[in-house]
Amino acid sequence: MDDTAKIEFVHNITIVPKAVGTASAETTTSAVATASAQLAASVTSASSAVTSKGGAPAAHPGIYSGEQRFYMAVDCIIFGFSDSELKLLIINRILEPEKGKWSLMGGFVQPGENLDQAANRVLFDLTGLKNIYLNQLITQSEIVRDSCARVFSTPYYALIKVQDLDPSRVELSHAKWCPISQLPSLIFDHNNMVDIALRHLRIEAQNKTIGFELLPHKFTIPELQSLYEAIYSQKFDNRNFRKNILKMDLLEKLDEKDRQNSRKGAWLYQFNEEKYHDSCEKGIFFNIPI
Repeated sequence: MDDTAKIEFVHNITIVPKAVGTASAETTTSAVATASAQLAASVTSASSAVTSKGGAPAAHPGIYSGEQRFYMAVDCIIFGFSDSELKLLIINRILEPEKGKWSLMGGFVQPGENLDQAANRVLFDLTGLKNIYLNQLITQSEIVRDSCARVFSTPYYALIKVQDLDPSRVELSHAKWCPISQLPSLIFDHNNMVDIALRHLRIEAQNKTIGFELLPHKFTIPELQSLYEAIYSQKFDNRNFRKNILKMDLLEKLDEKDRQNSRKGAWLYQFNEEKYHDSCEKGIFFNIPI
Protein backbone atom coordinates (compact mmCIF):
# COMPACT_ATOMS: atom_id res chain seq x y z
CA MET A 1 0.00 0.00 0.00
CA ASP A 2 1.43 3.43 -0.92
CA ASP A 3 1.44 6.63 1.10
CA THR A 4 -1.78 7.99 -0.46
CA ALA A 5 -4.56 8.62 2.00
CA LYS A 6 -7.38 6.04 1.79
CA ILE A 7 -10.65 7.73 0.66
CA GLU A 8 -14.16 6.33 1.14
CA PHE A 9 -17.15 7.51 -0.93
CA VAL A 10 -20.62 7.33 0.64
CA HIS A 11 -23.60 8.80 -1.24
CA ASN A 12 -21.23 10.91 -3.34
CA ILE A 13 -19.85 12.64 -0.26
CA THR A 14 -16.07 12.33 0.20
CA ILE A 15 -15.20 11.30 3.74
CA VAL A 16 -11.64 11.19 5.08
CA PRO A 17 -11.63 8.94 8.15
CA LYS A 18 -7.87 8.76 8.61
CA ALA A 19 -4.50 9.11 6.90
CA VAL A 20 -2.61 5.93 6.03
CA GLY A 21 1.15 5.59 6.13
CA THR A 22 3.15 8.82 6.19
CA ALA A 23 0.82 11.19 4.34
CA SER A 24 1.76 14.79 5.00
CA ALA A 25 -0.34 17.13 7.11
CA GLU A 26 -0.90 19.25 4.01
CA THR A 27 -2.38 16.29 2.09
CA THR A 28 -4.71 15.47 4.97
CA THR A 29 -5.75 19.09 5.43
CA SER A 30 -6.51 19.42 1.71
CA ALA A 31 -8.61 16.24 1.71
CA VAL A 32 -10.56 17.39 4.75
CA ALA A 33 -11.28 20.74 3.10
CA THR A 34 -12.53 19.00 -0.03
CA ALA A 35 -14.79 16.70 2.02
CA SER A 36 -16.18 19.64 4.00
CA ALA A 37 -17.02 21.55 0.84
CA GLN A 38 -18.79 18.54 -0.65
CA LEU A 39 -20.71 17.94 2.57
CA ALA A 40 -21.88 21.55 2.70
CA ALA A 41 -23.04 21.38 -0.90
CA SER A 42 -24.90 18.14 -0.18
CA VAL A 43 -26.68 19.62 2.87
CA THR A 44 -27.72 22.68 0.86
CA SER A 45 -29.11 20.48 -1.89
CA ALA A 46 -30.93 18.24 0.58
CA SER A 47 -32.50 21.16 2.45
CA SER A 48 -33.92 22.54 -0.78
CA ALA A 49 -35.52 19.17 -1.50
CA VAL A 50 -37.18 18.73 1.90
CA THR A 51 -40.47 20.02 0.56
CA SER A 52 -42.20 19.66 -2.74
CA LYS A 53 -45.00 21.67 -4.33
CA GLY A 54 -47.43 23.05 -1.78
CA GLY A 55 -45.14 22.45 1.18
CA ALA A 56 -45.64 18.67 1.28
CA PRO A 57 -42.64 16.47 2.11
CA ALA A 58 -40.64 15.55 -0.97
CA ALA A 59 -40.36 11.91 -1.99
CA HIS A 60 -37.20 10.13 -0.89
CA PRO A 61 -36.28 7.26 -3.22
CA GLY A 62 -35.84 4.03 -1.32
CA ILE A 63 -37.70 5.12 1.81
CA TYR A 64 -41.05 3.30 2.15
CA SER A 65 -40.33 1.72 -1.25
CA GLY A 66 -41.49 -1.65 0.04
CA GLU A 67 -44.87 -0.29 1.14
CA GLN A 68 -48.05 -0.07 -0.95
CA ARG A 69 -49.57 3.31 -1.76
CA PHE A 70 -53.16 4.17 -0.88
CA TYR A 71 -55.40 7.14 -1.63
CA MET A 72 -56.87 9.65 0.83
CA ALA A 73 -60.17 11.40 0.10
CA VAL A 74 -62.80 13.54 1.79
CA ASP A 75 -66.57 13.30 1.29
CA CYS A 76 -69.04 15.99 2.31
CA ILE A 77 -72.51 15.35 3.69
CA ILE A 78 -74.15 18.73 3.03
CA PHE A 79 -77.35 19.34 5.01
CA GLY A 80 -79.87 22.05 4.19
CA PHE A 81 -83.39 22.92 5.35
CA SER A 82 -86.31 24.12 3.25
CA ASP A 83 -90.05 23.48 2.90
CA SER A 84 -90.05 22.09 6.46
CA GLU A 85 -87.71 19.26 5.42
CA LEU A 86 -84.13 18.38 6.22
CA LYS A 87 -82.36 17.87 2.89
CA LEU A 88 -79.09 16.60 1.51
CA LEU A 89 -77.15 18.01 -1.43
CA ILE A 90 -76.12 15.12 -3.70
CA ILE A 91 -74.58 15.01 -7.16
CA ASN A 92 -75.14 12.89 -10.24
CA ARG A 93 -71.72 11.59 -11.27
CA ILE A 94 -70.54 12.46 -14.77
CA LEU A 95 -67.30 10.43 -14.50
CA GLU A 96 -66.35 6.84 -13.82
CA PRO A 97 -66.47 4.98 -11.58
CA GLU A 98 -70.24 4.71 -11.03
CA LYS A 99 -71.03 7.24 -13.76
CA GLY A 100 -74.67 8.32 -13.76
CA LYS A 101 -75.28 7.35 -10.12
CA TRP A 102 -75.95 9.57 -7.12
CA SER A 103 -73.09 10.43 -4.80
CA LEU A 104 -71.87 12.71 -2.07
CA MET A 105 -69.57 15.52 -3.13
CA GLY A 106 -65.95 14.56 -2.52
CA GLY A 107 -62.40 14.61 -3.79
CA PHE A 108 -58.85 13.48 -3.12
CA VAL A 109 -56.61 15.30 -0.66
CA GLN A 110 -54.02 17.27 -2.61
CA PRO A 111 -50.32 17.81 -1.79
CA GLY A 112 -49.90 20.72 0.56
CA GLU A 113 -53.36 20.55 2.19
CA ASN A 114 -54.70 18.84 5.27
CA LEU A 115 -58.10 17.17 5.63
CA ASP A 116 -59.93 20.32 6.74
CA GLN A 117 -58.49 22.32 3.86
CA ALA A 118 -59.47 19.61 1.39
CA ALA A 119 -63.04 19.54 2.71
CA ASN A 120 -63.33 23.33 2.52
CA ARG A 121 -62.01 23.28 -1.05
CA VAL A 122 -64.53 20.62 -2.11
CA LEU A 123 -67.37 22.61 -0.53
CA PHE A 124 -66.30 25.86 -2.14
CA ASP A 125 -66.04 24.22 -5.56
CA LEU A 126 -69.64 23.03 -5.26
CA THR A 127 -71.30 25.90 -3.41
CA GLY A 128 -69.06 28.95 -3.82
CA LEU A 129 -69.48 29.49 -0.06
CA LYS A 130 -66.81 29.94 2.61
CA ASN A 131 -66.87 29.74 6.41
CA ILE A 132 -69.35 26.85 6.34
CA TYR A 133 -70.00 24.89 9.52
CA LEU A 134 -68.03 21.63 9.21
CA ASN A 135 -67.72 18.65 11.52
CA GLN A 136 -65.23 15.87 10.86
CA LEU A 137 -66.46 12.30 11.28
CA ILE A 138 -64.68 8.96 11.59
CA THR A 139 -62.53 7.90 8.62
CA GLN A 140 -63.93 5.07 6.51
CA SER A 141 -61.33 2.40 5.74
CA GLU A 142 -63.11 -0.73 4.57
CA ILE A 143 -60.82 -2.63 2.19
CA VAL A 144 -63.31 -2.90 -0.68
CA ARG A 145 -65.21 0.38 -0.20
CA ASP A 146 -64.04 1.67 -3.61
CA SER A 147 -64.10 -0.59 -6.67
CA CYS A 148 -61.07 1.04 -8.33
CA ALA A 149 -58.41 1.25 -5.62
CA ARG A 150 -57.76 1.21 -1.89
CA VAL A 151 -59.17 4.57 -0.80
CA PHE A 152 -59.55 5.92 2.71
CA SER A 153 -62.17 8.63 3.06
CA THR A 154 -62.80 11.07 5.90
CA PRO A 155 -66.40 12.33 5.81
CA TYR A 156 -67.47 15.76 7.00
CA TYR A 157 -70.98 16.99 7.55
CA ALA A 158 -71.71 20.57 6.63
CA LEU A 159 -74.65 22.85 7.48
CA ILE A 160 -75.62 25.59 5.02
CA LYS A 161 -78.49 27.96 4.47
CA VAL A 162 -80.25 26.86 1.30
CA GLN A 163 -81.07 30.50 0.58
CA ASP A 164 -77.35 31.37 0.35
CA LEU A 165 -76.70 28.84 -2.40
CA ASP A 166 -76.91 29.94 -6.05
CA PRO A 167 -79.36 27.50 -7.76
CA SER A 168 -77.50 27.84 -11.07
CA ARG A 169 -74.30 26.65 -9.40
CA VAL A 170 -76.11 23.59 -8.09
CA GLU A 171 -77.43 22.81 -11.56
CA LEU A 172 -74.01 23.30 -13.13
CA SER A 173 -72.55 20.74 -10.72
CA HIS A 174 -75.27 18.20 -11.61
CA ALA A 175 -76.43 18.41 -8.01
CA LYS A 176 -79.84 18.55 -6.34
CA TRP A 177 -81.41 18.92 -2.92
CA CYS A 178 -83.01 15.68 -1.81
CA PRO A 179 -85.18 15.23 1.32
CA ILE A 180 -83.54 12.85 3.77
CA SER A 181 -86.72 10.78 3.78
CA GLN A 182 -86.43 10.25 0.00
CA LEU A 183 -82.70 9.66 -0.28
CA PRO A 184 -81.79 7.32 -3.17
CA SER A 185 -79.13 4.62 -3.09
CA LEU A 186 -75.73 6.32 -3.17
CA ILE A 187 -72.43 4.89 -4.43
CA PHE A 188 -69.89 3.02 -2.32
CA ASP A 189 -70.54 3.49 1.41
CA HIS A 190 -72.03 6.98 1.09
CA ASN A 191 -75.42 6.00 2.55
CA ASN A 192 -73.61 4.76 5.64
CA MET A 193 -71.75 8.06 5.87
CA VAL A 194 -75.09 9.90 5.77
CA ASP A 195 -76.45 7.73 8.60
CA ILE A 196 -73.38 8.48 10.72
CA ALA A 197 -73.64 12.21 9.98
CA LEU A 198 -77.33 12.31 10.87
CA ARG A 199 -76.68 10.62 14.21
CA HIS A 200 -73.95 13.15 14.99
CA LEU A 201 -76.16 16.07 13.91
CA ARG A 202 -78.92 14.91 16.26
CA ILE A 203 -76.50 14.66 19.16
CA GLU A 204 -74.89 18.04 18.50
CA ALA A 205 -78.12 19.92 17.75
CA GLN A 206 -79.69 19.04 21.09
CA ASN A 207 -77.18 21.01 23.17
CA LYS A 208 -75.51 23.33 20.67
CA THR A 209 -76.92 26.16 18.59
CA ILE A 210 -75.72 24.68 15.29
CA GLY A 211 -79.32 24.34 14.08
CA PHE A 212 -79.35 28.07 13.35
CA GLU A 213 -76.77 27.41 10.61
CA LEU A 214 -79.61 25.85 8.61
CA LEU A 215 -82.16 28.65 9.03
CA PRO A 216 -82.52 31.93 7.15
CA HIS A 217 -81.07 34.91 9.00
CA LYS A 218 -84.64 35.90 9.92
CA PHE A 219 -87.11 33.22 10.96
CA THR A 220 -90.27 32.61 12.94
CA ILE A 221 -90.72 30.41 16.00
CA PRO A 222 -92.85 27.96 13.95
CA GLU A 223 -90.01 27.71 11.39
CA LEU A 224 -87.52 27.03 14.17
CA GLN A 225 -89.78 24.33 15.58
CA SER A 226 -90.22 22.83 12.11
CA LEU A 227 -86.44 22.61 11.76
CA TYR A 228 -85.99 20.59 14.94
CA GLU A 229 -88.96 18.39 14.08
CA ALA A 230 -87.23 17.63 10.76
CA ILE A 231 -83.89 16.88 12.43
CA TYR A 232 -85.40 14.53 14.99
CA SER A 233 -88.27 13.17 12.88
CA GLN A 234 -90.77 13.89 15.65
CA LYS A 235 -93.39 16.46 16.57
CA PHE A 236 -93.07 18.90 19.47
CA ASP A 237 -95.84 20.53 21.43
CA ASN A 238 -96.17 24.06 20.03
CA ARG A 239 -96.71 25.80 23.35
CA ASN A 240 -93.93 23.99 25.22
CA PHE A 241 -91.42 24.45 22.39
CA ARG A 242 -92.07 28.19 22.22
CA LYS A 243 -91.84 28.53 25.99
CA ASN A 244 -88.54 26.61 26.21
CA ILE A 245 -86.90 28.50 23.34
CA LEU A 246 -87.85 31.96 24.62
CA LYS A 247 -86.80 31.04 28.17
CA MET A 248 -83.23 30.50 26.98
CA ASP A 249 -83.07 34.19 25.93
CA LEU A 250 -80.98 33.70 22.80
CA LEU A 251 -83.35 35.18 20.23
CA GLU A 252 -83.80 38.80 19.27
CA LYS A 253 -87.36 39.72 18.32
CA LEU A 254 -87.51 41.95 15.24
CA ASP A 255 -90.03 44.63 14.39
CA GLU A 256 -91.10 42.60 11.37
CA LYS A 257 -93.64 39.92 10.60
CA ASP A 258 -93.73 37.05 8.12
CA ARG A 259 -97.01 37.47 6.27
CA GLN A 260 -96.35 34.88 3.56
CA ASN A 261 -96.76 31.78 5.70
CA SER A 262 -99.22 33.10 8.28
CA ARG A 263 -102.54 34.86 7.83
CA LYS A 264 -102.07 37.03 10.90
CA GLY A 265 -98.33 37.31 10.39
CA ALA A 266 -95.77 35.68 12.70
CA TRP A 267 -93.05 37.73 14.38
CA LEU A 268 -89.56 37.33 12.95
CA TYR A 269 -86.55 36.61 15.13
CA GLN A 270 -82.78 36.44 14.82
CA PHE A 271 -80.30 34.31 16.71
CA ASN A 272 -78.27 36.64 18.94
CA GLU A 273 -74.92 35.08 19.76
CA GLU A 274 -74.08 37.74 22.34
CA LYS A 275 -77.31 37.10 24.23
CA TYR A 276 -76.62 33.38 24.03
CA HIS A 277 -73.20 33.78 25.67
CA ASP A 278 -74.72 36.02 28.35
CA SER A 279 -77.31 33.32 29.09
CA CYS A 280 -74.57 30.69 29.36
CA GLU A 281 -72.75 32.83 31.92
CA LYS A 282 -75.98 32.91 33.93
CA GLY A 283 -76.17 29.12 33.81
CA ILE A 284 -78.90 28.98 31.17
CA PHE A 285 -77.76 26.59 28.46
CA PHE A 286 -79.23 25.66 25.10
CA ASN A 287 -81.25 22.46 25.20
CA ILE A 288 -83.93 20.90 23.01
CA PRO A 289 -86.01 18.49 25.13
CA ILE A 290 -86.24 15.24 23.17
